[in-house]
Amino acid sequence: MPLLQLPAFLSACFDDLCAALDRRSAPRLFLLLCGALLARGRRTVTSWFRAAGISTDFRPAYNALWAAGRHAEALAYRLLCLALKPLMRLVADDYLLFAIDDTPTARYGPKVQGAGVHHNPSPGPAGEKFVYGHIWVTLAWLAHHPAWDTLALPLRALLYVRAKDVPKLTKRYPWTFRTKLELAAELVRWLSVWLGGLGKELRLVVDGGYAKRPFLKPVMALGVLVFSRLRQDANLRTLPATTRRRGSRGPMPTYGKERIDLAKRAGQKRGWQRVACLQYGERVVKTIKTFEATWRPAGGRIRVVIVREDDGWLAYFCTEPTVTAAAILEAMADRGAIEQLFHDVKEVWGAGQQQVRNVYASIGAFTVNLVLYSVVEVWAWPHGEEALVDRSRSPWDREERRPSHADKRKALQRLILREEIRAAVQGRVEPEGFPDLAIRLLDLAA
Repeated sequence: MPLLQLPAFLSACFDDLCAALDRRSAPRLFLLLCGALLARGRRTVTSWFRAAGISTDFRPAYNALWAAGRHAEALAYRLLCLALKPLMRLVADDYLLFAIDDTPTARYGPKVQGAGVHHNPSPGPAGEKFVYGHIWVTLAWLAHHPAWDTLALPLRALLYVRAKDVPKLTKRYPWTFRTKLELAAELVRWLSVWLGGLGKELRLVVDGGYAKRPFLKPVMALGVLVFSRLRQDANLRTLPATTRRRGSRGPMPTYGKERIDLAKRAGQKRGWQRVACLQYGERVVKTIKTFEATWRPAGGRIRVVIVREDDGWLAYFCTEPTVTAAAILEAMADRGAIEQLFHDVKEVWGAGQQQVRNVYASIGAFTVNLVLYSVVEVWAWPHGEEALVDRSRSPWDREERRPSHADKRKALQRLILREEIRAAVQGRVEPEGFPDLAIRLLDLAA
């Protein structure tokens, strides 16, 4: 028996998301979303089934998960329109900041479609250099909450499959190899299509691994500003001459002739200045050098910022030279929110634990996790800390801090269970269904 006492916003989101699938699969996706929201323990698909009350009809539910993977783009579009666009319209700035990065989800078993051996970006205590699993190139909106600083709300993710693993997929599906840079550029194209009517400038912050010409060129052609990290040995050039020599012909040069050595610039004692900026919710003052340069991967001029830290120096850039150094530093600090997103989507929602082998079922499972992450964050957006964090059993815990994503998920779970119990007590549940409901509520609360 499905849960019926959902908050109005959550019910509207789930109904709209499920409308992206065939009418036979839509009700089952609704149950999967409820089950993933209320599941406990290890977040396998079967734990979703138990939380949603799916028992003997589990095979059609697997088909609905596969269909969600096939229609992941449609689900992302509906999530954007219903949940995220209303918040984007409230942004006071004349731009929206997004982030793109990739993250692995570890898998086990030799027959997991699309899985492969990848470099491990976050080795554990054992120092594992490689991880076997899936790689997800993920697009997220970096939203500035009035009380909780920057939050990363995921929109869409694409699965990266190594070239050597693609032939295994092409035996069953029309899959073509695309690099991470090509997948990231596709996400930006998709975003520019559906947000072009908002009248806001699109800005994008990425890791230094995406600061390459195959990504920068198509993204800049869309009019999107890019912020990223610069390699310390980047081949920067000076600005080109602005006046033509007498008797010369042809177009004006795009790049300067002299090379700029970032290490030498950072080592010089003169030229440093102090700039105030907002990072991680606090006003800080940074010691920087900033200048314009030309760089071939960006196709021309960029704004470069060298930041002096306690343990060395870092270099960042923006593809728009008129952007201020403070804006670049703030954007690069906001990029840390997508790393927190990756942590929460794995630890709180159990992304990668679903134990499905089909490639589209894996895409569907990861999409469900991302959708629920954004829906929970949007639901919690107008609520204060008192409504989201239950510290009644820990009166000694009085430290002020922003609610974690786990706190928000638990608050929503408590609300749903409270409304289900209230509906049962007030007689809004059919008498013959009361025992089943009581057993399910006890299972969810235990």
